[in-house]
Amino acid sequence: MVNKEEFEKFLQSIDLVKYRRTYLPVKIVEMDMPKNVQAISLLYEIYAEKRQLINFEEFFLEYKKRYRKDLDKFREKTTMCKSCFSRGLPARIYRTWASILTQIHAGFVAESVFGKGNVEMSAELDHQGADFRVDYNGVQINYQVKKETYSREVRAEKAKPKKGLNGDFIDITYAVLSFDRIKNPYQKNRKDLYSDYKNFKENFIDTGYLKILKNGFVVFTPHIFEQKKKEIDQTLK
Repeated sequence: MVNKEEFEKFLQSIDLVKYRRTYLPVKIVEMDMPKNVQAISLLYEIYAEKRQLINFEEFFLEYKKRYRKDLDKFREKTTMCKSCFSRGLPARIYRTWASILTQIHAGFVAESVFGKGNVEMSAELDHQGADFRVDYNGVQINYQVKKETYSREVRAEKAKPKKGLNGDFIDITYAVLSFDRIKNPYQKNRKDLYSDYKNFKENFIDTGYLKILKNGFVVFTPHIFEQKKKEIDQTLK
């Protein structure tokens, strides 16, 4: 069974530079996608439920196979040409893929703190506004993972929590920097950090909240979950 450490090794093996160079400039399929062609259900099925560690190319092939007919209908409805859609779709799905992998990793980190069987992740929960849900000693916590970006890319607001989930909703934020900035955080004088990296370092790295993997993937550490677990344990004494 895949755990936090194994999933983290998988994330570290991803060639983010290649993917970002290939997909981030492509902004063609940017309209709202109906639920029947969204990748979220398949992402949770493969990575969270089955805990299979497949690369993006393998995932995208499975996604196209699973939703081929619905994707064709969606493309026809949008009146987009086949070549444009074929070029824009993988870029759109890649951004969802990278974002959801970050959320799922956070769920595995939470599981390493709160214990096996105490963390739930699913597409259904995601649609209800919880990226993963903790049930620890009778205390329910619904975590929402939110991205803060220092680039010009617009951050999509996450869905507001829906009725039906007991417990508190807690937002946890991660930040995204370009790999070039991570590798070269200092200005030309080699003394002063660039403001975006300085902000990132002070708010996330120095606090032990996030860490950067060797390939530039930014992930959560157990710190925030350990703090919450300690708070619950003290309350229940």
